[in-house]
Amino acid sequence: MTPYLAYIGPGAGFAFMGSLLALVLSLFLSVISMLTWPFRAAWLALRRKRGYRNARVSKAIFLGLDGLDPLLTERFMAEGKLPNLSRLKEQGSYRRLRTTYPALSPVAWSTFATGVNPAKHNIFDFLNRDLRTYAPELSSSKVRPATRVLRFGRLRIPLERTTVEMRRKSEPFWKILGRHAIGCTILRVPITFPPDHFHGRLLSAMCTPDLRGAQGSFSWFSTTAGEAVRTGGNRYPLRREGNCLAGLLEGPQDSKPVSFRVKLNGKPDSGMLEIQGQTFPLLRGEYTPWIRLRFNGARGIARFLLTASHPEVSLYVTPIQIDPENPALPISQPRFYAAYLAKLLGSFATLGMAEDTWALNEGAIDEDAFLKQAESIQREREAMFFSALDRTRRGVVACVFDTSDRVQHMFFRYLDPARATPADGSHAETIERLYRDMDRLAGDTLRYVDDRTALFVLSDHGFRSFRRGVNLNSWLRRNGYLALNGDGTEGGDYFEGVDWSRTRAYALGLGGLYLNRRGRESGGIVPSEEAESLQRELAAKLSGLVDDDTGEVAVRQAYPAGELYSGPYLGAAPDLIIGYADGYRTSWDAAVGKVTVHVFEDNTKAWSGDHCIDPPLVPGVLFSNRRLDADEPGIEDLAPTVLRLFGVEPPKWMEGAPVFDLG
Repeated sequence: MTPYLAYIGPGAGFAFMGSLLALVLSLFLSVISMLTWPFRAAWLALRRKRGYRNARVSKAIFLGLDGLDPLLTERFMAEGKLPNLSRLKEQGSYRRLRTTYPALSPVAWSTFATGVNPAKHNIFDFLNRDLRTYAPELSSSKVRPATRVLRFGRLRIPLERTTVEMRRKSEPFWKILGRHAIGCTILRVPITFPPDHFHGRLLSAMCTPDLRGAQGSFSWFSTTAGEAVRTGGNRYPLRREGNCLAGLLEGPQDSKPVSFRVKLNGKPDSGMLEIQGQTFPLLRGEYTPWIRLRFNGARGIARFLLTASHPEVSLYVTPIQIDPENPALPISQPRFYAAYLAKLLGSFATLGMAEDTWALNEGAIDEDAFLKQAESIQREREAMFFSALDRTRRGVVACVFDTSDRVQHMFFRYLDPARATPADGSHAETIERLYRDMDRLAGDTLRYVDDRTALFVLSDHGFRSFRRGVNLNSWLRRNGYLALNGDGTEGGDYFEGVDWSRTRAYALGLGGLYLNRRGRESGGIVPSEEAESLQRELAAKLSGLVDDDTGEVAVRQAYPAGELYSGPYLGAAPDLIIGYADGYRTSWDAAVGKVTVHVFEDNTKAWSGDHCIDPPLVPGVLFSNRRLDADEPGIEDLAPTVLRLFGVEPPKWMEGAPVFDLG
């Protein structure tokens, strides 16, 4: 497990513990609930009737297509390849949608939900840093395991609950609508873990952990010794036992690994998987269904993929995900909603970033296997979305599809002449096929639209090629702003080797640079009276930064945070937001605080497209079945728009403005 991709692991806090008192109390509350149900139902019906009294629409639908790029969308529409989106544009409206600074999904979708800038919702990146240790941590939520436990060997029984903290601040629009008895179904909108408690239904999305507490930790089993996985997973041995192969699948911290066996039946590319009394056929290149697994008291699900069978055997296992039928952590509102969906539609991926991009980066799976996984996850999401639309006569249904983002991340090199090669032909049209499929999804959604429905098809940002990485920590060291212990020229992950007593600035995450401020960071040395001038000095030097190897501009603009944001959480923001040029992005090493010898380096990973660049270069898209009055809408405008559509006055702290002239 890679620490910077992980929560502080819930570990044995997942274990089940019941008590007689809890059982009696639950039975008592159930009886009370049944007796009062008719009165509560009548009161709710009355509230709903009043809630819709001033509504201009009966229903609003948000179809989120994460990362759909306006340049590609406009090109494919002009070529006649996106008929449904073209019809939506002609009969309604289309605009490019201004994104956030930085143009990252957790930042942008938080602004979509709340209608405010990041300094009011407190999400500035995927990663934040611990001010005491400088170690990276997830910015959106934190899981705190039980600290009081009973130990019986490897078994740990918690004596208190695992707690989950949501670090996004401000209120999402669905919570406000819920107070007015306007129902919302929110499916997989990023930064909803843990879920909000409100009058409606919600399934959490981005930053929901796997059962190990990580943001996705795959397992790669092989009969051959190979290099250790660098990021995103682990490699394990498959041991030969007679005519079988055996392996041990690691679960949550302190739980006993699950043993399994693979039997190869002599036929090419096939075999059988035996695990916890269950048997499943294996066929090379085909995923098993979701398999339910038990680790002490924790329940998880995973899928297995035979990737090689002769002469050596290789087996990929997805990250072990929280079982939606028996969730170890809260992943839905109400709590039973995830189980309801699983019973209704079958089991489904619950991990925040379920498409395993790191498995493809590390070679555990190939491109075809990645695409099959992404398509399967999209089918699960579509089943939820259209089931919700079938059951929604009025209210809001919002669903975000990640496939458009994940596939572009991994296949954008096929659109980049600088990276594509003649051997790449089999996947040359993958992104075009993706956009055609997103158009098909928009067309299927249009069947649920009538004259009392407002439809929004939107993306949070666009996409560009990622050819070169920039390590700002290395640049800071070269220019005297960051120091290493002794005479070192290279440090380790998580700022290993950095001398904080001589460091004035450091970079972490995908879009930010921080000053090492006295009184804020534990080893801070920059006094408050010097911070603003240092901030301006760094912004001036980094804006227009040129790649020495190519002669190209790598950084278009460095923005002091105070010029972009205002709000109570401004002090938590990076001191500078870095707007990279097309083709450039934070290097993989810099994102986790590593100082390397070189400032610039080629990006050689399959992850070849990105949006962590200057936000004006990567706006999103916005389609609607209604005429938009706003000429330059921003993603912050959607929350106040949906409130006004249902006759609810947006709170004064919201900064967006309705995209329609609603009087």
